[in-house]
Amino acid sequence: MKALFLHQNCPGQFKHLAPRLAARPGHEVLFMTQNEGPAPARVGKILYSPHRKASRETHPYLTSSETAVLNGQAVARMAMKLQRQGYRPDVIVGNPGWGETLFMKDIWPDVPLVLMVEFFYRGLGADVGFDPEFARGIDSILRARVRSGPHLLAIDAADAAYAPTDWQKAQFPSAYQDKIDVIHDGIDVANLTPDPTSQYELPNGRVLTRSDEVLTFVARNLEPYRGFHSFMRALPEILRRRPKAKVVIVGGDGVSYGSAPKEGTCWREVMLQEIGPLSERVTFAGRIPYRDFKQLMQISSVHVYLTYPFVLSWSMLEAMAMGAFVVGSATPPVMEVIEDGRNGWLVDFFDAPAMAERLIEALAARKKVDELRAAARETVVSRYALEDCIERQLALINRAIETGAR
Repeated sequence: MKALFLHQNCPGQFKHLAPRLAARPGHEVLFMTQNEGPAPARVGKILYSPHRKASRETHPYLTSSETAVLNGQAVARMAMKLQRQGYRPDVIVGNPGWGETLFMKDIWPDVPLVLMVEFFYRGLGADVGFDPEFARGIDSILRARVRSGPHLLAIDAADAAYAPTDWQKAQFPSAYQDKIDVIHDGIDVANLTPDPTSQYELPNGRVLTRSDEVLTFVARNLEPYRGFHSFMRALPEILRRRPKAKVVIVGGDGVSYGSAPKEGTCWREVMLQEIGPLSERVTFAGRIPYRDFKQLMQISSVHVYLTYPFVLSWSMLEAMAMGAFVVGSATPPVMEVIEDGRNGWLVDFFDAPAMAERLIEALAARKKVDELRAAARETVVSRYALEDCIERQLALINRAIETGAR
């Protein structure tokens, strides 16, 4: 089998799938990407680059669409070059989020196209307008509809697709949902396990263990989409009422989702200006190596995960796999996984005083929730284990090849 993978940031969500496919006898895997970094083992890589960026004169609603077209055009040109050299894949697998898959059915109409569909933007009912504090009015609603144009073209062209969660699938138009299986990217439960002997070293050299009272918060970047502002507003009361608590906050100062603050600074600085200086018991660790993240989750007393109705982070499921006591926001992506009181606790995303009370209660109960921690891990093992998810992804690809392109 010849498989062509498409993702601007290789390997993206295919970091397990692509090398697993490449390791099978008789299989050849090629990855087309903008990322100049190394490809996974046994995976060939070819770079593409759009010939320009979206124009400053482009209508703001259309900027992301123009970017998608530019990426799709660059990939199509590279695909035609490969075609002239005699290359023809048996299947194309991609994430359509940045436009790479847009024109693949025009180049190879008889090759099955399998998409990992991550999110379909909506003006109502999901992330847009969810947080009144940062709502941008009718413009954000109208922009969301146009922003989903490339995603609509992508799912229409696909022969098969899969979404990581039921809620993410449900965001797509009902006419296309029968085309979408629910298969998560997969969590490596064999290597992400509880470890009561683990230790985590703070930047100041202090070593934390499971015997310490440790409250953790993790996001790629510290921003409203992941509830950073709500958590920060709850912190002063938590620190006042739990004098032995240590707080470790992991995440960068950039922006992954949403917008940067108008002040031209980062959300961490904005929130510190709002709530004032925090105790030295609070550590902003920045972005940390994955090994350190594992150690932190293994010693965490209570782990906080908050999110808009948006893509569910791997980090929450990884924390649960390691037996973390997760207090998550009562938002749809989280509620699909966490059942309050059984495998974690839920809290209102916006109510900082109630969040503080809930987290104070959780810290007090941290040594009495072994069954909850075990249930958290079992949830991930039974529903999101990497080996199971990879086998289901491979089965979907094989079915698409057997069925053939539409």
